[in-house]
Amino acid sequence: MNVYELAVRLSKAVADRTAITRLTDEFPELDLAAAYRVQRELRSAAGDLAGWKLGLTSRAKQAQVGVTNPIHGFLAAAGAVDLGEPLDTSALIQPRCEPEIVFTLGRDLEGAHVTAADVVAASSGVAVGIEVLDSRFVDYDFTTADVVADNTSASRYVVGTPVAPVGIDLRLVGVVLEKNGVVAGTAAGAASLGHPAAAVAWLVRQLATEGEGLAAGQIVLSGGLTAAVPVAPGDVVTASIARLGTVELGCR
Repeated sequence: MNVYELAVRLSKAVADRTAITRLTDEFPELDLAAAYRVQRELRSAAGDLAGWKLGLTSRAKQAQVGVTNPIHGFLAAAGAVDLGEPLDTSALIQPRCEPEIVFTLGRDLEGAHVTAADVVAASSGVAVGIEVLDSRFVDYDFTTADVVADNTSASRYVVGTPVAPVGIDLRLVGVVLEKNGVVAGTAAGAASLGHPAAAVAWLVRQLATEGEGLAAGQIVLSGGLTAAVPVAPGDVVTASIARLGTVELGCR
């Protein structure tokens, strides 16, 4: 098993806009440690880094797939979709959208003992966001190692205008995801590890084991708060989070 060759296989799936079978079908020895090495190969080829993202932050989802911790991936700067810009679905394989609470770092944050309170104190703002997932595996059928290698299905993302986190209880903010004007999912901020800042704190502690951390100006998507909805040309997805605002994403 060669992690570089697995990264090339995933990159080719993106370029060809064609889903592939699970890596673990051919390489059952692919574990989480190796999967993160594949992901780092992808990151080294991705250009500028905008920040990070979390996956499997729901306790129910963790139980479903048999893990006890979240997973993390990186956000390429090239994946950003500007406010009002449509999502080009023709460039993707099988896009799905989910609402996120997004943290913007006001200062560097690193270390093995970072807490949720530290995350809030270090954040210059929080915002509503929409992450566009696009698994490179057929029918979103993957193991945890597969999805980690695939950079946690990261693809595109749009982030609203940040607001100061002071005085906002991010556990309790209500979240509504709409598709074409119909409610597709509801949640509260606590859906992400009990508190979205706790999810970011876990990320910082995990990065510390790899000699890394968060840098001022980076963003962190703290984990999907509802089930992701598939999108196609003509669809409009709206994410609204109390106290943080609303973001709309049209698809073409």
